Amino acid sequence: MTSGSATSPWFVRPQSTGRPARLFCFPYSGAGASAFSAWPAAIDDVEVCSVQFPGRENRLAEPHYGTYENLAADLAGALAPLLDRPFAFFGHCAGALPAFETVLRLADMGLPGPDCLIVSGLPAPHDASRDRMLTMTEPELRALLMSVMRGRGIEPRPDMTDLGMRVLLRDLAAARAYRRVEPVAVPCRIVVLHWRDDPDVSLDDLEGWRRYADSVDLQAVDGGLHDFIDAPEELRKLLTSWR
Repeated sequence: MTSGSATSPWFVRPQSTGRPARLFCFPYSGAGASAFSAWPAAIDDVEVCSVQFPGRENRLAEPHYGTYENLAADLAGALAPLLDRPFAFFGHCAGALPAFETVLRLADMGLPGPDCLIVSGLPAPHDASRDRMLTMTEPELRALLMSVMRGRGIEPRPDMTDLGMRVLLRDLAAARAYRRVEPVAVPCRIVVLHWRDDPDVSLDDLEGWRRYADSVDLQAVDGGLHDFIDAPEELRKLLTSWR
């Protein structure tokens, strides 16, 4: 059962009144809420709330968020009415950083925080500059973008690729500007996911997250970095194990 239409631009689906918990999902650089379009049908235990950042998909006409800190500050206010039940954050790849910053922002505002922060395939904030995408050339990024689109069953047209590149380059500018020199602890459990077939981020690369909470659990899951899109069973179990 849903409660009317999705009136906030931050969410593409109406909020449910029938699920006991929520999972807020933060997309990776260059992507939007559609990256999680398969999840609501696949995950029964919680309501999947895909976060739509400004400057992409149905918010393409809006200004880009600029920095992760700005993004977290704006998002926290939109989240406030939805924090009436247990919830967790999931941030995939670079989406882990605004998810982390939003946890801090909610705490600063005196609002409820997540029961769990789940981060996927990205080193801790103080190591975030090691992200391989930050050193790639535009031709390399274009080739990667086209590969990801084909992996989602989309044959990339030049106009689609150009549009995707504009979003991706702005997102990467925000990632390059982001700096957390020292770890800052969050008041919730952290689950860190390593994709076994990811050639760029090893399990050791993710160890830095242990400095960000009293309880940090590193888990390896089968597949490559973009296999999260289909919500494989092993991932689904981890996404709901915090309840």
